[in-house]
Amino acid sequence: MTAEHEASVQSYLYAFPLVFNLDQVARYVSEGIGANPAAPWNTFSHARTLAGPEDTFVTINNDTVYSMSQLDLSAGPVLLEVPETGGRYYVLQFVSAWTDNFAYIGHRATGSGPGRFLLVPADWEGTAPEGATVVRVPTRIASIVGRWAVSGPEDLPAVHALQDATTLTQLDPAQRPIGLPEVAAEETDAETFWAKFRAWSAAFPPAPRDRELLEGAEALSARVGDPGARAELVASVAEGFDTLTAVLASGGGNAMVNGWNITYHSFDYNLDYFEVGVVAEPRFMIADPARRIVQRAGAALGGLWGNQSFEAAYVATYVDAAGEPLSGEHDYELRLSPMPPVGAFWSLTMYDVPNSFLVANPAERYSIGDRTPGLVFEDDGALVITISAAEPSDPKRRANWLPAPAERFRPVLRMYEPDEAVLDGSYEIPAIARIDAA
Repeated sequence: MTAEHEASVQSYLYAFPLVFNLDQVARYVSEGIGANPAAPWNTFSHARTLAGPEDTFVTINNDTVYSMSQLDLSAGPVLLEVPETGGRYYVLQFVSAWTDNFAYIGHRATGSGPGRFLLVPADWEGTAPEGATVVRVPTRIASIVGRWAVSGPEDLPAVHALQDATTLTQLDPAQRPIGLPEVAAEETDAETFWAKFRAWSAAFPPAPRDRELLEGAEALSARVGDPGARAELVASVAEGFDTLTAVLASGGGNAMVNGWNITYHSFDYNLDYFEVGVVAEPRFMIADPARRIVQRAGAALGGLWGNQSFEAAYVATYVDAAGEPLSGEHDYELRLSPMPPVGAFWSLTMYDVPNSFLVANPAERYSIGDRTPGLVFEDDGALVITISAAEPSDPKRRANWLPAPAERFRPVLRMYEPDEAVLDGSYEIPAIARIDAA
């Protein structure tokens, strides 16, 4: 690989999160995704049911219902109001156009009481309404990713009432958001990617520390439309994407413990924007510039809009205790003793490979966790989860069954408000053991 070509691939890794993210932002505004209907800028789209296989969004959770909003502060400041939630777990996570998590509002960050927050452009100067906390938004367009814990179908009406009481109001209702810059389709998908990057990076500048990276990617994107550059533009996207998928499969440079990719710091690439609810400690900041860029791209592809570990810790695995790929051709079990230590709750969710979508199954069970009814524990208090494509015949295994697809799969363990034992690594998750005959 020539130095020029290597630089093109690196530029793709830098550009990927912005383009991938804003494609999803546009999708939410124009089409909606799964249970979340489309909603205009600066309004909420509320899912009224838990996510299922029809929700084709990477690594979507099955623990909470989502309340999503795509912000466009070209219309000026927006007032967010949240209700009293009575101790229920919820989080409103704020994500910039470049996928930096720059603010959190909710159970951990701001408590369960009612609150008012004024969302303003980064350079805003003015007076906030009485009682409102100012939240500066680093890019004109950003996302609110809201999650509400649901204990079961009977709990949904209470959650719906809380969703409806969570509102966004433009201070100047006459202003119309201008939205994303439109980008015409180019000759190839790769050239369209680079055309989007050129338009969107100009509209939503990154942090100043990324100026040199931005200039390199802009120079490449400026060659869109040049027939002599087409091969390089296409190759940068193809090889860059292959690099990302390989990074995800290998653990992305994270520690591997018992086959689990310890991704507690996968979303720690924000080094510049620290609004309400963010824990601005060095252990939640990726200092290595090269690793930060690759991590941000991999996190976007593998789990767009994921929380940082001080809010929710995620681990995933592709392999069993012997290091072999997990596949529905075999049966497995995961023995948890003790349970993951958390301040809120935990769950294990099944995803297919390579899409990272929820897996359809006759039992309509997509995750299992400490709120799953009917679990059967061992005499010593351990929980043994059966993971298989075929439904177990044994009643205990059936009660603790997490259905898998017939082919490759990737389980993700989520720990909401994890205890320090999770974050410091003293709590170890056991390997997933194959239990069928070799």
